[in-house]
Amino acid sequence: MVKLTKIYTRGGDTGDTSLGDGARVVKHDPRVAAYGTVDEANAAVGLARLHTGGALDGMLGRIQNDLFDLGADLCRPETDGEKGPALRMTAEQVARLEREIDKINARLAPLNSFVLPGGTPAAAHLHLARTTARRAERGITALAEHEPVNPEAVRYINRLSDLLFVLARHANDDGAQDVLWQPGANR
Repeated sequence: MVKLTKIYTRGGDTGDTSLGDGARVVKHDPRVAAYGTVDEANAAVGLARLHTGGALDGMLGRIQNDLFDLGADLCRPETDGEKGPALRMTAEQVARLEREIDKINARLAPLNSFVLPGGTPAAAHLHLARTTARRAERGITALAEHEPVNPEAVRYINRLSDLLFVLARHANDDGAQDVLWQPGANR
């Protein structure tokens, strides 16, 4: 477990921060930006949880924990000679998301148009979490162009945005309250 006894360290007062391996980088480093956006997605999931309960809330709680795992994975660059066990995203975490997507999607009303973010408060917040996860995915894939990134991290964030989409539809009475795009409706 992580034990935090002091919240401020003054270590970042000059615009840099430490990665999980102790290396110092600027706070706008692509790696820091990637895991920072994962943290934003986690906060958006937390907002969605204010409007959920039961099994959905439990699922979102597991996702929040996974997002911390993802941040831990990203904050520690992959190296050939890693010292000690690094926390890395796994294929099983991705497979769990896929099972959840398939289970929920099976009961949703078929789509006849693109879905606009909205409907119930839970759905609106889940759509916000989805779009934030997509932004995190863009940051992670941009990082992966220049530095090694765990492929399961990329797969996880990609599946997560899909799961958040079907969860938003589920929160909209299994799609019955979806707000659908009407192309050219306001011309």
